[in-house]
Amino acid sequence: MDRDECRLWSRFGSDRTRRRYVVSHSYAEAGLYGSGLPLQRPAPAVGGRAAARIAARAEARRRRAAERPDALARLLPRALVVAVLAGGTGAYVTGGKAVQLSVDGQVRTLHTYAGDVGELLRRQGVRVGDHDIVAPGRHAELHDGDSVAVRYGRPVSLTLDGRPKRLWTTARTVDEALGRLGVRADGAYVSTSRSEPIGRRGLDLNVRTERQLTFLVDGKERTVQTNAATIAEAVRDAGIRLSGEDTTSAAPDSFPRDGQTISVMRIRGREETREQPIPYEVVRREDPRLFQGTTAVDSRGRNGVRRVTYAYRTINGVRQKPEPIAEELVREPVQEIVRVGTKRLPESVDGADHLNWQALGKCEAGGRPNAVDSSGTYGGLYQFDRRTWHALGGSGRPQDAPAKEQTYRAKRLYIQRGATPWPVCGRKLYR
Repeated sequence: MDRDECRLWSRFGSDRTRRRYVVSHSYAEAGLYGSGLPLQRPAPAVGGRAAARIAARAEARRRRAAERPDALARLLPRALVVAVLAGGTGAYVTGGKAVQLSVDGQVRTLHTYAGDVGELLRRQGVRVGDHDIVAPGRHAELHDGDSVAVRYGRPVSLTLDGRPKRLWTTARTVDEALGRLGVRADGAYVSTSRSEPIGRRGLDLNVRTERQLTFLVDGKERTVQTNAATIAEAVRDAGIRLSGEDTTSAAPDSFPRDGQTISVMRIRGREETREQPIPYEVVRREDPRLFQGTTAVDSRGRNGVRRVTYAYRTINGVRQKPEPIAEELVREPVQEIVRVGTKRLPESVDGADHLNWQALGKCEAGGRPNAVDSSGTYGGLYQFDRRTWHALGGSGRPQDAPAKEQTYRAKRLYIQRGATPWPVCGRKLYR
């Protein structure tokens, strides 16, 4: 296009006027004036060499169009395409939506053809998961002028007053997260700065809220506010001094709970060591050589000895039960071995069964098989001395043997010596 054509084009003014000129000129080139088709307003008249040149070109085109009857068929779509393109620009501009998108507080204004919120996010490359918040919802229809907000969820491993839990939050700072979780932050211990940002990977957070404790110490009550992690730390915060064996009613390393009452125990005490016997064990073994009910001790048992140390304490002035705190074995116990008879006793002794042995036993010992005289020399129903008893086949002490065995041994003694062993009561045998 030369300078004259540029000047001519600039005279048309707006794009709309230029589009009309293109369409009109296309019709003119096809020789369609007067054909009955709708025409655009003709371009304004111009003079000079430019006008002559344009007229010459138009004449040449008319001649070519006359020589080619299909010019209309081919040129009409061309003109229509120009018209459609000219009108389509406005359609593109007016068919979209202006929306505002906020992603974790970053706000931008967009022009979009998305039909709903989910499509908008996909087109913008914004990925959301189960713990993220989208407002309005992902399936909400999108209109011109709408605002869409996305808040990403962040995992928080929160230990609150000693109790661990894992949570998700859309808060972007520790302080905001505490507020959303309903944690009382006034006077609380927080393991990190409250202005600390929470990244997409989350945060480990330890929080101890302020709690009220009541101490019973030295007969008085003392109430304190604390965010201590242990009872021992709370005691120090309260200015309470522990010495020696002093302790608290709650374990010193336990977590203090709100409203808890804790007693401070003042402990005073001493230690004392005592020796105590360890009883020996009796081992009983059957012996077929001894009569039933008869026992014989083969080896005497001996008690052992242990040395025990006791702690004697007073707690807040009250004496406590002695508590063993140490033990030492001084001597081990020795077993006692006892033989138990299994041999059956004879039922009678010829020449002595007809006598009144019951009367003799009543006279000698009042009818008591375990009777012992005042000197300790004679024992049993018939007051045997130990030497005589053993000579008759008895074992141990006569007073420890069954009454039936004692009577049997007495009958044997009578066969050997008559009634002389019982000089006072012997006559009772004949009544």
